[in-house]
Amino acid sequence: MGNKDNKNNGRENKESKENNKESKNNKEEKREEQEKQQDKEKHRDERISEVGQITLDENESHHKIHLISIIGEIEGHDNLSSTAKTTKYDHILPQLAAIEDSKEIDGVLILLNTMGGDVEAGLAIAEMIASLSKPTVSLVLGGSHSIGVPIAVSTDYSYIVPTGTMVIHPVRLNGMVIGVQQTFDYFRQIQNRITGFVCEHCKISKSRLEELMMETGVLTKDVGTILVGNEAVQEGIICEVGGIKDAIAQLHDMVDKKKADTK
Repeated sequence: MGNKDNKNNGRENKESKENNKESKNNKEEKREEQEKQQDKEKHRDERISEVGQITLDENESHHKIHLISIIGEIEGHDNLSSTAKTTKYDHILPQLAAIEDSKEIDGVLILLNTMGGDVEAGLAIAEMIASLSKPTVSLVLGGSHSIGVPIAVSTDYSYIVPTGTMVIHPVRLNGMVIGVQQTFDYFRQIQNRITGFVCEHCKISKSRLEELMMETGVLTKDVGTILVGNEAVQEGIICEVGGIKDAIAQLHDMVDKKKADTK
């Protein structure tokens, strides 16, 4: 009888030790999982803070959507003031190249709230977005003015919020200008590059776009036109009025369609 009790006690002690070991392993796994989650959230916060970018990967469709925000003034070859809110094209271009090369990223969402900026840098960003093989959607929030217009239309589909604005105006140049014919020819060349790109990627005609650029009765100190929300859609520049919900839903649909077509 005593031997039987000892065996039972030994078995119980062994099971208790195994349970304790299993419980300890579970706690360690939970702690490691929590640490990984905290590191992931910290990394996401840092990316948002530093470059305004994040990968959206917690949706029901299990798609990985890379979000890029283009805000403030688009900075070109010259550094702007440290107090100015800027988007640096030398940050955006490598990221777009990495997105194209990645087998993980399914689509790209571009958020725009920009006053415009450097023409060369803006066109470079627009051309890169337009040449991506991934589905792309843009959403104009506060505004997408000046060289922000080509960026807004460079995606496969575009949205603007009802209160969003777009300023269409001719090319401007800061600093000293030499008043010779070659200067005006250069201006015309730059403007033709911009209008050509915009008209190629949306429904507005070149003649109508140039008409909006040269309007004199809208802006008090300049020539050009302000389009608000649905006006940009009516002119054929933006595809649809909508918000973030619509933009993300559209992007998921485009990703699903592309995956179905490649099967």
